[in-house]
Amino acid sequence: MPHHLYLVRHGEQLDAEHGLPDGPLSPRGRRQAELLAERLGGIPFDHAWHSPLQRAAETAKIIAGKLPALHPEPSALLFDCVPSGPGPDTPSAYAPFFGSYSELDFEAGQAQMADARAEFLSSHREDRHDLLITHNFVIGWFVREVLGAPEWRWVTINQANCGLTVLTQRAPGRPWSLVVHNDLAHLPPEMRTGLPDLYSL
Repeated sequence: MPHHLYLVRHGEQLDAEHGLPDGPLSPRGRRQAELLAERLGGIPFDHAWHSPLQRAAETAKIIAGKLPALHPEPSALLFDCVPSGPGPDTPSAYAPFFGSYSELDFEAGQAQMADARAEFLSSHREDRHDLLITHNFVIGWFVREVLGAPEWRWVTINQANCGLTVLTQRAPGRPWSLVVHNDLAHLPPEMRTGLPDLYSL
């Protein structure tokens, strides 16, 4: 039976442009979460988890407020992190980005995502629909993982605030498929935030 994993980046954080590591959602971020909840209505979710950080927890609370059957739980496996360091084939253009983190950051991120793989990408024999509300780098890592891309490539995979990504495993033991990446159909253009400036919508 298929296992569907719905990955959502949190809504826009208030004053995120000031470099704050965490905080509440902006008014636009709350509206993004409401629109996403409407998009997810009708999906028979079995489980839902969210990052313990405030911006993700608040996104989960808003979604659950519109989907009464949903009861999201915090998971430390969904914390914002740096999933890996650079590899031997990493383009030099990414050196400044990776250089802003330490080996301890890379080791902690790799350990977290190894546990996340075991927890969320494990095979199940029943039809399942699981929702994960997390962060840009974490979703990029999941997409990279199911595509079998080099470890560092998560840094090139970006998600908008409250963008929707769906992964599916059709049967136990079969490879995971990327069904939808960063779907923004539920968000009008003025609500699409969190992507690099040059990203074309």
